Amino acid sequence: MAHSSIVVTLSQNLFKRNLTCVKIHAHSPSSSFGSRSLSLPSFSFSQRTTPLSLTASFSSHTAMGETSAPAADAGMDAVQRRLMFEDECILVDENDRVVGHDSKYNCHLMEKIEAENLLHRAFSVFLFNSKYELLLQQRSATKVTFPLVWTNTCCSHPLYRESELIDENALGVRNAAQRKLLDELGIVAEDVPVDQFTPLGRILYKAPSDGKWGEHELDYLLFIVRDVNVNPNPDEVADIKYVNRDQLKELLRKADAGEEGLKLSPWFRLVVDNFLFKWWDHLERGTLGEVTDMKTIHKLT
Repeated sequence: MAHSSIVVTLSQNLFKRNLTCVKIHAHSPSSSFGSRSLSLPSFSFSQRTTPLSLTASFSSHTAMGETSAPAADAGMDAVQRRLMFEDECILVDENDRVVGHDSKYNCHLMEKIEAENLLHRAFSVFLFNSKYELLLQQRSATKVTFPLVWTNTCCSHPLYRESELIDENALGVRNAAQRKLLDELGIVAEDVPVDQFTPLGRILYKAPSDGKWGEHELDYLLFIVRDVNVNPNPDEVADIKYVNRDQLKELLRKADAGEEGLKLSPWFRLVVDNFLFKWWDHLERGTLGEVTDMKTIHKLT
């Protein structure tokens, strides 16, 4: 029988918060472990205990160390599945205080959201070119939540890591926005410096996607004006377009009328209906500071 060894290492207090990191290494002289797959416990962290404690949940691991999704999610796109289990979202309370972290998978399960009131931090980027046209994206068909809907430039989550947990001037969120603009749209960091993002406000909303999946987010709204080169990642983005105000209003009309199967993301529609056109006017006038409000968390439905 081929010999295999498992090494689990724990290190505490990697940075100022009570973060525990688990590294699992599997070693074997063969890539197949004979004729059997190797099963290991995977670890998640309880969200609200201090210090954070380990709880074990069991899932299958291949010899290459890849975590398998539950059988019910066997049809999930491989890239999206990897992100669902690798990405750790930041859990917050309704006042945006960090209370822990959990996988992207758990944070988007409606049964978890409803049963445990899981709320995670998010951001929405609104990128305008020098003609003050807004860049929109259509989410890819393989996205787990809200596939093929049109939305603002980039919508994602800061992760539970030191650089994206910085609260001062929303720097952690701005760092995450720069990272995801590269991941999703191929926009290099030099084209979107973190100091060029303007955080305008925060919203809190809940929206089911297909019954199983959904969103419950405390969402930071970021404006930026830059002329950029865009190279969309097909795993994330199906299409892009720049729109002016009138073109966006026509998209809204089509979505409301159900024309062309056009749908908008719920968070984008909330921002459009409550803030976007007023903020757009201030952006062109150079008076965004007059409408910036990072103290209020707007609870929208």
